[in-house]
Formats: sequence, C-alpha cells, structure tokens
Amino acid sequence: MPNLELEDAQIIERTLCGEPEAFNLLVHRWERQIYGLALRMLGRDDEAKDATQETFLSAYRNLSKFRGEAKFSSWIYRIALNICNTKLRGRSKNVVSLEEQQENIGFEVVADSEDLAEGIQRDQVARHVRRALQGLPPDMRQVIVMKEYEDLKFSEIADILGIPVSTVKTRMYTGLAELKKRLGHVRSGI
Repeated sequence: MPNLELEDAQIIERTLCGEPEAFNLLVHRWERQIYGLALRMLGRDDEAKDATQETFLSAYRNLSKFRGEAKFSSWIYRIALNICNTKLRGRSKNVVSLEEQQENIGFEVVADSEDLAEGIQRDQVARHVRRALQGLPPDMRQVIVMKEYEDLKFSEIADILGIPVSTVKTRMYTGLAELKKRLGHVRSGI
C-alpha cells in the first residue's frame, strides 16, 4: 500500500502509471472535505453522499486530463461544485422541511439539563443558519461554504471557481450581508 505521506501529484502519477488502488489515498485524504462542501451546498445527507461519490468517480475517470497547473484540491473542489450545482438545478421546486433537514443532519444530545438546553439552543441556531444558507444563491453559498466551513483562502477559492479574487470577496461579503439579514430574527427569537 502506498505511503499516506505522498503528495497528491505523486499519488496521481502512481494511479496513472497503472496502480489504480493508489487513488484510494486521494479519496481518503479528500472525502471528508468534499462531503462537507456537498452537504453545505445541498443541505441533504443522501444527496451529499451521492455528490461525493460522483465527484471521486468523475475525478478518477478524468485523472488523465488533470494537468497539474492547479492544485489537485482546486480541481477536485471544482468537480464537486459542478456536481452540486447540477443537482441544485435539477431539483424540483419543492422546499425541504426544516424537520427533514434536521433528520438528515442530526444533532447530538448532551447529558445534563443545563447542557441539554444549551445544546438544543445551539442546534436551533445551527438549523436557522443552514436554512438561511440554503436560501442563498449558489454562487454566494459556495463561496461562504469554502471560506467559512472549508477554511480556504480567497485566492484558493478564486482558483477553484476560475474567477478573480475581487469577485470572490464581493460574493462573500454580499452573501454574509444577506445571511445577516435573514438571521436577524433568530437573535431576537432565541
């Protein structure tokens, strides 16, 4: 089994040179991030799992087209975003209920009653944030997800999306302003 310390480029080279099982290292290395991105973009666990699987299948099938001009992470995020955007466009106009989102995401129950109350309150806030995030246009949502949840730099997001850094920042700050507006009632209601 190849070493986990290999660089992405080395794993890609080994995969392309006839060692297809080496690709599993890339899956292992990146699946949590891709799943997290897909979940935050799509808001549904089952769709996020499907999108993650489709992302890695597409990456594997198209690995020979990866030229190494950008980082593998940028390339795999771009594939994932394209798949998520396709799924979002293909959705029916039916809105998923908040309860269904909660079932898909789940929440943790804590031990004592004070911690339980705090846990419930955090969960309520998290559900409101997820719901508000799902209401944003996909171009704003993907930037916020990559910056705030995936902890990518503006320059990395720009590379992934193939847009200028200034556009990334504009989408980020416009999206955050919209989120703040949508969440204004949460602060007073909880």
